[in-house]
Amino acid sequence: MSPEIFEDLLKLVGPKLKKSYLIREPIAPSIRLAVTLRYLASGDSMVSIAYAFRVGINTVSNIISETCLAIWECLHDKVLLKPNEEAWKQIASGFEGWNFPNCLGAIDGKHVIMQAQTNSGSTYYNYKGCHSVVLLALCDASYCFTLVDIGAYGTQSDGGVLRNSTIGKLFHQEAMKIPPPKEVPNGPVLPYVVISYEAFALTTYMLRPYPRNALNHMRKARQYFSLDENILKQPAGAFLDVRRIGSNNFSRSAAQIRELFTNYFFNEGAVDFQVA
Repeated sequence: MSPEIFEDLLKLVGPKLKKSYLIREPIAPSIRLAVTLRYLASGDSMVSIAYAFRVGINTVSNIISETCLAIWECLHDKVLLKPNEEAWKQIASGFEGWNFPNCLGAIDGKHVIMQAQTNSGSTYYNYKGCHSVVLLALCDASYCFTLVDIGAYGTQSDGGVLRNSTIGKLFHQEAMKIPPPKEVPNGPVLPYVVISYEAFALTTYMLRPYPRNALNHMRKARQYFSLDENILKQPAGAFLDVRRIGSNNFSRSAAQIRELFTNYFFNEGAVDFQVA
């Protein structure tokens, strides 16, 4: 983080971090912010940070908790998306640079490792063999978060987290104010969709990879964008599976959406580096 950005952030959160003088001089807001950013950026232990800043370990813990809350209160309305058609269209325009039209974002979950809480049992125990809470995020073409859900139990899958989150419920209830389908340049009319991977359910607004045993020549015709690993070379139809009705059956409309995207990427939307 540059000094200029640090100062801009301090101007926003500083008033919330300022403490009154009691027995001794309070720790300055700038130090409190620096402690927190160091912890968030490095993943270092609180013990190490306490030694580095010459403050108590419990003090470091309190500073981080209070400062994170202050950052959230000051920034979440400024940096996170307020769903409306124009905002979604602006995000989609960014993905056109990745040759993927009508894309609302890429979604993934991140397990944030934590120490198990008292009497929590296996609630936070994840498939990686550790305890965690889940950060679920939708990001734009510049890797910036647009929607987040934080705090789900680590034992849940990414798909389960989305299904139970406010984000997932709003998408399912068609309350995200997604723009209507739009004609892409030199191509068909396509709906707006989110791109994901196998952990997420197949829906009409969520495109995810085809099963490996279902790939064919047409479905291998494209590269795609990945949230976790930035840009990866993958099959053309990697995002083009759709909504499930029951356990294994797709709805007719969802299947039509899949075919529209598949045909587009194999024809008008084909790119020069595409594998023939």
